[in-house]
Amino acid sequence: MTKLVVVSGGLREPSTTRLLADRITASVVEQLKQQGVQPETTVIELRRYGRAIIDAMLAGFPSTELEDVFGQVAAADGLIAVTPAFNASFSGLFKSFFDVLPEETLEDMPVLIGATGGTDRHSLVLEHALRPMFSYLHAVVSSRGVYAATDDFGAGDGATRLGERIEKAASDYVRMLRSCGVRTPRDPFGEDLAEMAHLLGNASAS
Repeated sequence: MTKLVVVSGGLREPSTTRLLADRITASVVEQLKQQGVQPETTVIELRRYGRAIIDAMLAGFPSTELEDVFGQVAAADGLIAVTPAFNASFSGLFKSFFDVLPEETLEDMPVLIGATGGTDRHSLVLEHALRPMFSYLHAVVSSRGVYAATDDFGAGDGATRLGERIEKAASDYVRMLRSCGVRTPRDPFGEDLAEMAHLLGNASAS
């Protein structure tokens, strides 16, 4: 079974960001099923954890609730991450979540990126903000992301083109996901404790 985690950074409910995340996920799931893979999906709405994320930034450690979310991300075989765009970059809430996510959680994880905005002017957020951030976190970012402007959610050519972009991005991502195979989850907390015990042991021996 392939485990997918979907992180939606939408600030309103309902939001076009969540709508885009759902459409991308549906396309990925359908294409995986066509290849005989039964995916399991978990959706994380960041707006529900806004206070916990800020508290983690200020206090330096996450709440139990946020630790559970971190665990869901760490256990995934793949990540679909979608954010609203503000001033040609990701939202502060979206960035803050990945700032407090334990280091190495996303290492070697296949990621499909997406973003929403009022106009096409924000479309470069995919390449100028999202891709560099996930690359820095050592994730494996799919070659094709999805950007959707407000007009893309209406009727007409915009909606048709958005559907085509989603299908193509999902196809690229599924190929990458299948080639990467089942991912071994990282346990940053356990690794930190093991390293600390090792250091303490060496200190005692000396």
